[in-house]
Amino acid sequence: MFDSIAFRYDFMNRFLSAGIDVYWRRRAIRELEALHPETVLDVATGTADVAIMTYKLLKPKKITGIDISEGMLKLGREKIIHLKLNNQIELLHGDSETIKFPDDTFDAITVAFGVRNYENLHKGLQEMRRVLKPGGKLVILEFSKPGKTLQGLYNVYMKIIAPAVGNLVSKNKAAYQYLNNSVQAFPEGKQFLDILDSTGLKNTYLKALSFGICTIYCGTK
Repeated sequence: MFDSIAFRYDFMNRFLSAGIDVYWRRRAIRELEALHPETVLDVATGTADVAIMTYKLLKPKKITGIDISEGMLKLGREKIIHLKLNNQIELLHGDSETIKFPDDTFDAITVAFGVRNYENLHKGLQEMRRVLKPGGKLVILEFSKPGKTLQGLYNVYMKIIAPAVGNLVSKNKAAYQYLNNSVQAFPEGKQFLDILDSTGLKNTYLKALSFGICTIYCGTK
């Protein structure tokens, strides 16, 4: 599914969010500023938007991005070559639930709009904790549902407008219907913090963005 929409993925992100997704990503990455990480893993990196922004904002020595979609990775690599960041960012084909790195490898891990796609959420979170160094920080950016004031408009947008635009632009209505279904099924807010706590992460917290449409979740190893 992600391979099939890769060629329009960046455009659709900007268009469907009216550009606010760039602000969301920046806010999430800023949660790592105090840590000054030198090695960062970007899980479910897609077309490398977060990896590239992380380098621009934090200048770590090395960023590694992993994703299971070769279509997404191909576009990400093209962007990295264009920006001449080959030495700073490496994209690898990899399963987010079976991360092929040793324990205690990375200073920080980011994942934007990826954890709701995990087949086994707890396993994926445990894997990220495993490859974090002690004292390392995990930052997750994920869609969530707004409060009652915006709920009606939000539902119309996600159930009707987004799939229709997705069908028009990327010729894949099902992918954007899946977007809504996966957001509705995701255990957000306090429930997700409880899941993070259950993996052994400490000092977990969340920050809601844009009236709760998106949320940053953080935890430390």
